[in-house]
Amino acid sequence: MEKMALDVVDAAIAALAGWSRQDEKWMQGSYRFSTFPAAIAFVDRVAEIAEAMNHHPFIAIDYKKVTLRLTTWHAGGLTELDIESARCYNETYETSIPERG
Repeated sequence: MEKMALDVVDAAIAALAGWSRQDEKWMQGSYRFSTFPAAIAFVDRVAEIAEAMNHHPFIAIDYKKVTLRLTTWHAGGLTELDIESARCYNETYETSIPERG
């Protein structure tokens, strides 16, 4: 998987609600929930997706807020795999978690 040009990354991230590029190597997305158990249920779904894609985010859980950070180590930055992962996480948030906050 090849590292994407920053202008291509920025265009792709612009289409992803809640996501932003942090620097040349990282993108970050945050999700809010109405309860702590709902946040944990989302993290469980993220883990399932990450395992299936064999691409794992850094995860921070701050009570009812979950923050995901993505990069592709082997490419030295952001790739289509990061963008696709973020799309999957957003879709899961919108369709599978009833207690969004």
